[in-house]
Amino acid sequence: MKSLKVALLQLMPGRNDEDNLQKGLAACRQAHDAGADIALFPEMWSTGYHIPQDADALKEAAVPPDGAFVAAFGRLAAELQMAIGVTFLEQYEPLPRNSFCLFDRFGRKALCYAKVHTCDFGEECLLTPGEGFDVCTLDTAQGSVKIGAMICFDREFPESARILMLKGAEIILVPNACPMEINRLSQLRARAYENMLGIATANYPGGFPDCNGHSSAFDGIAYRPSDSASRDTLIIEAGERPGIYMADFPVDELREYRGREVHGNAYRRPRRYGLLVSERREAPFIRDDYRN
Repeated sequence: MKSLKVALLQLMPGRNDEDNLQKGLAACRQAHDAGADIALFPEMWSTGYHIPQDADALKEAAVPPDGAFVAAFGRLAAELQMAIGVTFLEQYEPLPRNSFCLFDRFGRKALCYAKVHTCDFGEECLLTPGEGFDVCTLDTAQGSVKIGAMICFDREFPESARILMLKGAEIILVPNACPMEINRLSQLRARAYENMLGIATANYPGGFPDCNGHSSAFDGIAYRPSDSASRDTLIIEAGERPGIYMADFPVDELREYRGREVHGNAYRRPRRYGLLVSERREAPFIRDDYRN
């Protein structure tokens, strides 16, 4: 696979889930016409990242993972022969989840993921966290590639991308809904660098509500044999305007790089990392709203 093209759908949401459905389907068609292998939505597209703070209203806003909203993107993926990563507020008990579903080019569900690191200090305090991180082998017209997913705040924990790398991910898809400033972009750059993988992030554009666009992609290839110094792994960084931005990942080059460089799982010493799985928390990191 010489390259894999991921369309970052930096879209302004509509007034309701039906608006978002129609706007999302149209954007996927545009991404296909531009040559995309995968179309990626920003976080919780079904509601435009609107999260009611009343439990009953929250449940009312959620959609089932096999319902009409999500299924429409599966049908379109098969029609276009293009993978689609759609995001939605998922019906779930006892309370909804912040979820992502990746359909392959045949319209089959290749990966379903619920956000593990919910923002319990803010609007997501009522949501049910996901149970873990998974990787799928995605069949594209260019060949097969191993894909994982994180959602927004997951990015801020190195463990998220590390687990996905250990499970074989070559590219991580990241739906997002927050201001993408220098530090958050640096986190993504670091996750790509330390795990030797690609990361594609789709954010909402400027003006919604505190987002600022800057959807981005990093290829994770820090060193090339032909170069005398390290290189910037940034493939693309959008501005604030709505649009569809294409990230072209050099997958064959990434695979060759992973086979010779020193990061990822090449020289780790897991036996020394026991403290990482301890649930003990001490000051200054005690928070009253923390949930296990």
